[in-house]
Amino acid sequence: MQPHDKAARFFLVAQVMAALGAFAGALVLPYRFSGMAAVHIHLALALGALPLIFGAMGHFVPVLTRSRSAPLGIVLLIPFAAIGGAVAVMLFARASLVQLAWPASAVAVAAAALLGWAFRRGRRCLGSPHPGLQWYLAALVCLVAALLAVLAMNVWPEQRLALKRFHLHLNLFGFIGLTAIGTLQVLLPTAAGRLDQGAARRLRQDVLPAVLGAVLLALGAVYLPGLAWAGLALWLWVSARVAISWLTLYRDALFSWHGAAPSLAAALAGFALALLAGAAHGAGAVPSSTAGHVFVAAFLLPLVSGAVSQLLPLWLRPGSQNAWHAEVRRRLGRWGGARALLFLAGGVGLALNGPLGFAPVSAAMLLFFWGLGRAVTLRRSF
Repeated sequence: MQPHDKAARFFLVAQVMAALGAFAGALVLPYRFSGMAAVHIHLALALGALPLIFGAMGHFVPVLTRSRSAPLGIVLLIPFAAIGGAVAVMLFARASLVQLAWPASAVAVAAAALLGWAFRRGRRCLGSPHPGLQWYLAALVCLVAALLAVLAMNVWPEQRLALKRFHLHLNLFGFIGLTAIGTLQVLLPTAAGRLDQGAARRLRQDVLPAVLGAVLLALGAVYLPGLAWAGLALWLWVSARVAISWLTLYRDALFSWHGAAPSLAAALAGFALALLAGAAHGAGAVPSSTAGHVFVAAFLLPLVSGAVSQLLPLWLRPGSQNAWHAEVRRRLGRWGGARALLFLAGGVGLALNGPLGFAPVSAAMLLFFWGLGRAVTLRRSF
C-alpha cells in the first residue's frame, strides 16, 4: 500500500458526500430560483459527478489492469476537478460565461492526464486488461471533446447554443453514461455475489455501439433530431443486453427489499429513462431542466447510493474482508429495494414537471442517510 492511499480514500469518501449534496441542490434550485437551469445542471455534473468519476476511475483502473494503486498525481485530480467544478458553478451563477474557458481548459488538461495514465496502465498490463478499461478510455475522450466544445464557444459565439447542447449530451451520455454502464457490469455481479460470465464479452462487443450512440445523441441535439433517435436506439440496445443478462442471473437479488443490487439495477432503468428524456430534449420536446432532473433523480442517485453501499466498507477499511465489512454493507443496503423504487418514481414525477417528484426522492435519500448513519457508527472492533 502506498503512503497516499489513505488520502485517496479520504478524497473519495468526501466527494461521495459532496456529490450527494450537489445532486440534492440540483433538484431544489430550479424551484427556488428561476433562470438557474445552467447552475443546477453544472452543480450536479461538474461539482458532483465529475470529481466522483475521477476518483472512481482512480480506484478501478488499477483493478482492471491488475496493477498498483493510483499515484499521488492521479489522486489529487479529485479535489482539482472539484475546484474546477465549483468555479464553473460560480461563473454560471454570476453569468460570467466568457470566463468559463478557464475552468474548462483546466479540467480538460486533468481529463487528458487521467486518460494518458489509464491508457499507459492498459498498455503495461500483464496480459490483456479487463475490457471495462475501454469504456473508461472512451468516456474520457468524450469528456475532453465536450470540454473543447466549451472553448469553441468563444471562437464561434454564433454557434454557442449548438455547442452547448453538444457539450451537455456528450457529457451525459458519453462521459457519465459510458463510465457508469461500464462500471455497473462489474459492480453488480460483485454486489450479488455471483459472476456474470458474459460480462467481459459484452463489454468488448458493446463499447463501440455505446460510443456511437452517445455521439449520435450529441449530434442530434445540435443538427438532425433523427440522429438523436438513432443514438437512443443504440444505447437502449446496449442497456437491454445488460438488463436481460441481469434478469437471467440475478432476479432474486434485483427484486430484493435490501442490498446494493436493487439500487444498481434501478440505475440501469433510470439511465433508460434519462436516455428518453435526453432524446426528447434534443428534439426540442422537453426543456433541459426536465431532462437534467430525470438524469439526477432516476440515474445518478440510485447509482451513487448503490455503489457506496457496496464500496464504502472497502474504502473505510481496505484489506481482507471480514464480518465488519459484511455488517456495514448490510446496514448500507437496508431497504435498498425500497430506495430504488422511490428514486425511479421520483424521476418519473420530475419528468412530468411536477414538484411531487421531490417526495419519493426525499424519502429515498432519508432511507439512505439512515443506513449510512447506522453504518459509520458501527464499532471498528466489531
